[in-house]
Amino acid sequence: MLRALLRPLARVLFRVRVQGDLEVFGAGPLLIVANHESFLDGLLLGLFLPIDPVFVVHTGIVANPWFRLLLAAVDYLAVDPTSPMAMKRVVKLLESGRPVVIFPEGRITVTGSLMKVYDGPAFVAARSRATIVPVRLDGPARSYFSRLSGHYPRRLLPRVTLSILPPRRIEVAAGGPARMRRRAAGEAMRRLMQDMLFASRPRQTLYGAFCDAMAIHGRRRRLVEDMRQIEYSYNDLLKMTLMLTRLVLRAAGPGGEGGRIGLLLPNLAPTIALILGLGARRRAPAMLNYSAGADALRTACTAAEVEVVVTSRAFVAQARLADTLAGLTGVRLLYLEDLRAGIGLLDKLWLVAWALRVPRWFEHPGSPEDPAVVLFTSGSEGKPKGVVLPHRAILANIAQIRAVVDFSVDDKFLNALPVFHSFGLTAGTLLPVLTGCNLFLYPSPLHYRVIPEIAYDRGCTVLFGTSTFLANYAKNAHPYDFYRLRYVVAGAEKLAAPVRELWFEKFGLRIFEGYGATETAPVLAVNTPMAYRSGSVGQFLPGVEHRLVPVPGIARGGLLHVRGPNVMAGYYRVEHPGTLEPPASEAGDGWYATGDIVEVDGEGFVRIVGRVKRFAKIAGEMVSLEAVEKLAYAAAPDAAHAATTQPDAQKGEALVLYTTDPGLSREALQAKARELGTAELAVPRKIVRIEALPLLGTGKTDYVTLQAMAEAA
Repeated sequence: MLRALLRPLARVLFRVRVQGDLEVFGAGPLLIVANHESFLDGLLLGLFLPIDPVFVVHTGIVANPWFRLLLAAVDYLAVDPTSPMAMKRVVKLLESGRPVVIFPEGRITVTGSLMKVYDGPAFVAARSRATIVPVRLDGPARSYFSRLSGHYPRRLLPRVTLSILPPRRIEVAAGGPARMRRRAAGEAMRRLMQDMLFASRPRQTLYGAFCDAMAIHGRRRRLVEDMRQIEYSYNDLLKMTLMLTRLVLRAAGPGGEGGRIGLLLPNLAPTIALILGLGARRRAPAMLNYSAGADALRTACTAAEVEVVVTSRAFVAQARLADTLAGLTGVRLLYLEDLRAGIGLLDKLWLVAWALRVPRWFEHPGSPEDPAVVLFTSGSEGKPKGVVLPHRAILANIAQIRAVVDFSVDDKFLNALPVFHSFGLTAGTLLPVLTGCNLFLYPSPLHYRVIPEIAYDRGCTVLFGTSTFLANYAKNAHPYDFYRLRYVVAGAEKLAAPVRELWFEKFGLRIFEGYGATETAPVLAVNTPMAYRSGSVGQFLPGVEHRLVPVPGIARGGLLHVRGPNVMAGYYRVEHPGTLEPPASEAGDGWYATGDIVEVDGEGFVRIVGRVKRFAKIAGEMVSLEAVEKLAYAAAPDAAHAATTQPDAQKGEALVLYTTDPGLSREALQAKARELGTAELAVPRKIVRIEALPLLGTGKTDYVTLQAMAEAA
């Protein structure tokens, strides 16, 4: 009777929506697992699941008379997690045929993300061979019954969604110590919960996700700050998005749906606004790399058929891009200063009287499969290619990251990576904006003395960077500059061991190395506090399928092919301008060949062996150039090193090592190779001293320039 009264009341008050296949609640041992967002979770599951389950409840909860009153609406089993017999009682309950609901986290989240997953529920599922039905709760965390800390927004009656996911099973190999089997089951349950959070994400566009974030966190929520030292709220960003997009499209003229507009702008709030606004009007912005030079810019504009480029006179003057832009023939330039001067009375009335009141109507009806942005590969091994990322890919990657990392509204991101780089765009910019985190945008990652000071002054808690950038920040920073950092994430290039050690020794911080590609929006794998292994790039994110294809001559690992919702829609190549080339590899259509040789161990941790193109064939033997660089860093950890090749008449290819260490000799490398057990073939015969390694704007080593230098020599 109590359930009959509460169900319609809860449905009206919380506008409860149940989505998914209800047929999964069949016969046999059934274990329902759910994330734990609030004290309402058990009640909501008890009212809206189409079965009559038994809830596993902590004895401390049952001791509270108010919670006992709520529990009167359902069947429950009070267990003491410290008792070794507790889980055996749950196993017996499942074997008796009763479905059981359990929260594997064991406590209500205080971060809004998945917390520690206990081994006990997974062991129960494996022991009873029960079918697991994951149920995602979304919304109770925004109620006053949650335990979220800090500035997370709360409402009296938030909308609640229950997403029922396809059933799963946990299989644990027989044999071995019970402790190891229990741990393996717990790891499988953790991955299952992460998959559940990711799979239940909404399917929408970037602008739609922005509107949702604004509705959740409030228009007045200030979250973005740039070098102009102005804090922008969601409402400020919305105004900028609506007005700048209107002005740009009016000046650019009709381009048809999908017509691309180039953006040549630094890390500023208006750049974010135009990315959101142009995508909403199905005019995907092409993010141009202003540090790449005139030739690369021309190639990018040709490949993506960009005829209009939006930039700023102040930025062009400050970055000294006048000569570069003069070489962009066939491209019309629009300057933000000129566009702002053209704002008229009708524009202001349109903004205030209509657009700000119904912002969702501004978006052109579209699909998550529509292009959101066009990024360009760094060109480190050839001509830049246009990578078309749909809304689906970027939002999927953000959801994948959030499923494994506990970023919260109390975090403040410091992003100096340029937005024309996928790492800086997705992880450094859109992730915090679309999830309510604070963001400080800095225009250049090369200001090694300034960035640590900003991290200290603004109290930043999250920092992204490449190994090269992080090394220079650490060298120039005061030991207390990064006192508030929770996450330091390295990507885009392999993290050098000396950099990892320097950050730990000087700041007491562990760098979480990740791995990805522009074509995958970009993150494929990352180390996290719950799954970390030094020397690896972490485990694959939820939803990423992978295959390793053997490469002749390379004994360890295989060529990595990936498929998933975060993979690009395709390439624009300069040889076929404007023609989309969908991803495909020898693994099949929809698969992307990363070009990297990787190893994946038994626990799913990924180790990068090297790039296929970064192997030298010396006297018939394959030698990894990354292994050569690793040897050089071991011999001279305080210098920068890069290996390449040049033709050799006798052996086919010869190694060339470029280094900034004036004292590094072949004898020192040979001694270190003997110490580490490295093959003699990995010791370069030619060592070239240079003042500094050439870098691309993304912070990667410019191997094209080094290769040209080696061949010319």
